[in-house]
Amino acid sequence: MKQKYLPLLVAAALSAMSASALASGYRFGSQSVTAQGVADANAAEANDASTIFYNPAGLSRLDGMQINGGLTVVVPHSTYNDTGSTRFTKTPAGGTGTKDYAPESVVAPSFYLSKKLNEQWSVGMGMFVPYGAKLNYGSTWTGRYALNNIKLEAIALNPSASFKLNEHHAFGFGVTAEHMKAELGQAVDVQGSVMALAGSATGKHLAQQIAALGGNPAVLAQPIKDGRAENNGKDWGYGFNLGYMFTLDQATRFGIAYRSSIVHKLKGDTTWDFSGITSDAITNTVLAKASRKVNSAALVQLRTPETLSVNAFHQFDAKWAGMADVTWTRTARMGELHIEFPGTGEGDEVIRQNWKNTVRVSLGGTYKYNEALTLRSGVAYDQAPVASDELRHPALPDSDRVQLSFGASYKLNNNSTIDLAYSYLNFKDARTNYTNNCSPLGTTCTGNGETTRGLYQTHLQLLGVAYNYKF
Repeated sequence: MKQKYLPLLVAAALSAMSASALASGYRFGSQSVTAQGVADANAAEANDASTIFYNPAGLSRLDGMQINGGLTVVVPHSTYNDTGSTRFTKTPAGGTGTKDYAPESVVAPSFYLSKKLNEQWSVGMGMFVPYGAKLNYGSTWTGRYALNNIKLEAIALNPSASFKLNEHHAFGFGVTAEHMKAELGQAVDVQGSVMALAGSATGKHLAQQIAALGGNPAVLAQPIKDGRAENNGKDWGYGFNLGYMFTLDQATRFGIAYRSSIVHKLKGDTTWDFSGITSDAITNTVLAKASRKVNSAALVQLRTPETLSVNAFHQFDAKWAGMADVTWTRTARMGELHIEFPGTGEGDEVIRQNWKNTVRVSLGGTYKYNEALTLRSGVAYDQAPVASDELRHPALPDSDRVQLSFGASYKLNNNSTIDLAYSYLNFKDARTNYTNNCSPLGTTCTGNGETTRGLYQTHLQLLGVAYNYKF
């Protein structure tokens, strides 16, 4: 028996939607509480230092020195109903249902600092969470051969600068240093392999080996527990962002912003555990050796998609303002992903994605209630990159969603402002029918060969609070 399984380390890097992130694919959607209040439609508004993320050219609009620090709390609610998941043998995967696999809440921080140097130059620094996910389906659920648990943490540092050419034209640019860290666990389908080999020459040879070593080969006929693989990986990656802002007059301006892709080479370790698959320790040892279990390094290279945004802002009168943003994301570059195990001779795990490019459209508005209080609201529609049910993996059960947001900014004094925001995101029901195309008995590739079939129903709530101070 050759039990081959390649842990889906990369799935962690692709799972940021999975009930703990907001934007399509694996992007974390909210990088500013002020922006959240208008469903991220305010890139051309540029009224605080968080413009570093949305359009660095907006730094030219900020006076003096400003800081913006915020926290966004994501409260997910997601259910999964299995509709016939199977092993590679096409027999039922067995296992239990899963619930409470999404955390009760996730907190993401952001921090921005801006400084106007003179009438032309401004600089700033941003720190934000571009990607993030945390899921724990449990070790016995029906889709355990695809995924048990993942945790993804990413943080980016984004020093930026802007140059104001004249009253109409401003340019911005920045560099991004991004650290990504991932952990993942999956089950290994030993039972399926034993079932497939039962009665074969290979199966009989294994039984003879177990008996020769003093073990009990009869346990092979009993229910066999899953093995388990644990993985981790981390990497620094680097990119850049550009922005342009055109100010037509005091009431109207337009912006264009570009954020580059970042190449990550996630390097880490994989460990295997076959110690509890049967009640007989000798049988476990023989099956582990037959499966070529090797603790090893893990490596996967991925390239995050670039984004291009166009946005507009208009002040209708002393109280009302409107804004809009359209963001295109090049997720189509995420085709097949090959995960490697250097130095082991194991075949690659190939994750089929074939994502499509996506568009996000958002509209927002503000109402100045009085000198101290400004109310904010917005709505957005965000496409998912997943092209079909057959390409929807449990690590990323993504789907199109609608976001409705409300917010408020309250001036404590001439220097200090508190921002609050609430958002509700409703996801389209998402079916998965994903098959791993490599069985545990394969020799040229690695995988569990499972098919995960089920229905995800998800909605999220976001609560944000931020503090702004002008020196």
